[in-house]
Amino acid sequence: MKKLLFASIIFLSVIMLAACGSGESSDGGSNGEGGGEGEGNKLAQLKEEGVVQVGFANEKPYAYQEDGELKGAAVDIAEAVFAEMGIDTVEGKLADFSQLIPGLNAGKFDVITAGMAINPDRCKNADFGEPEMMYGEGLVVKKGNPLDLHSYEDIAEKDATVSIMQGATEIEYVKESGVSKDQIQSASDIPATFSAVASGRADATTATEMSLKMALESSDQDLEFVTDFEQPEIKGIPSYGAAAFHKDNDDLREAYNEQLAKLKEDGTVKELLEANGFSAENNSVPEDITTKGVCSGEQY
Repeated sequence: MKKLLFASIIFLSVIMLAACGSGESSDGGSNGEGGGEGEGNKLAQLKEEGVVQVGFANEKPYAYQEDGELKGAAVDIAEAVFAEMGIDTVEGKLADFSQLIPGLNAGKFDVITAGMAINPDRCKNADFGEPEMMYGEGLVVKKGNPLDLHSYEDIAEKDATVSIMQGATEIEYVKESGVSKDQIQSASDIPATFSAVASGRADATTATEMSLKMALESSDQDLEFVTDFEQPEIKGIPSYGAAAFHKDNDDLREAYNEQLAKLKEDGTVKELLEANGFSAENNSVPEDITTKGVCSGEQY
């Protein structure tokens, strides 16, 4: 009898403890008002402060720094969207392209905006907003194109070396086209890949078409853009660029997407693309393309 009574007391104690703890969510945050690190608090915080910390890589014309000022198509779109959200100040934080998502997840940035291509692997580590722009690939070689390179397959077949920015999607693109790992060199940014080609350490470099064209405009090195480059027929091309958010920041991402949709509809996004050297016709995202479709691999 005593054993039964003791067991009943223990059972009732467990029930009471569980009831007292029922206000806690599964991630350790409170379901009530205040406390926790939920994105609802982050969105409210950014609106109250009027400032958002944005991570970007120095890659013109997507996002770059010039004379201490943050510029680029992705930056202009983000600034327009955040202004509609009541957040008027976008503070840029420069990072290597490969460190953008790690920095986002470490809390160094509230959002990253660099025209980063949405792909299934990246979708595992960050939540992308809806697509803002569409683009293809390009190739830069020494003037005269001494190895006669016009495609990724040419790089593979001629055993050429290619310099590619760390973390860029082009690393996987060239591999899928038959380029071996030992043919690929890694560099911190586009200017570093240009230096590799100009010095003869690499035979070519590849990145998005607009990045290479814009970088060449300000380069005095003996290089040329391959005008008849053959776009690879592989998943991921064309690419769709978007801002990316921490996976806990659903409210912020959803609020961003809501205002982005309005700016797409009224033509603002197309105007901002054109102002940064893009084509409103060729670089605007088709209406049926969604982040969900690209992340799932259905719309590659």
